[in-house]
Amino acid sequence: MKLLKKIILGFTLFVVLSILIIFGLEAYIKKETSNLIYSEITELPEAKTGIILGASVHADGKLSPILKDRVETAYKLYKLKKIENFLISGDHRTNDYDEVNAIKNYLLKKGVPSRAITLDHSGFDTYDSMYRASIVFNTEDAIVITQKFHLPRSIYIAKKLGANYKGFEATPVAYTSSETIKRREQLANFKAIWELLIKQKPTSLENRYE
Repeated sequence: MKLLKKIILGFTLFVVLSILIIFGLEAYIKKETSNLIYSEITELPEAKTGIILGASVHADGKLSPILKDRVETAYKLYKLKKIENFLISGDHRTNDYDEVNAIKNYLLKKGVPSRAITLDHSGFDTYDSMYRASIVFNTEDAIVITQKFHLPRSIYIAKKLGANYKGFEATPVAYTSSETIKRREQLANFKAIWELLIKQKPTSLENRYE
């Protein structure tokens, strides 16, 4: 019975400590990036490039709701002259899955000229996208456009890699974030910290623009 009580107590302490660490890390990353993230367009400083972070696309090339929100927000910044061009960073690992060209085609249909769009086909995750934007594509003056729950981690990674990027919250029109995604994002903070600590290289260092 005493052994069982010790096991239960140990497990309880482990759970409590884990929760404190998870929420503590989340609070730390938010604090480190709060002055770089904007939700009001009127307050957002202008930048040369808008970085659109990829998300899932359907087999027919249609943007998922979460990705459509990002792209629509980026396009709005472009029309308001908050940004001059786009860097689209997403997963184009295989011929039958292509986030970056799906986003490009969406912008082209809205009248954005091809010359204003640069594609990063190897933005396989947030760390790779931020690393490659800064170090491979030499993007210095940029606004990262993604959802509110995703921005702190994105901007934190960029900041620790030496990139002075700002972040702008994608307007949640077609998509509403769920608690499941928020919890997943909290766990992804640990991955980001680890990648920064070991100075991980991205999956690809190839500089492919088209």
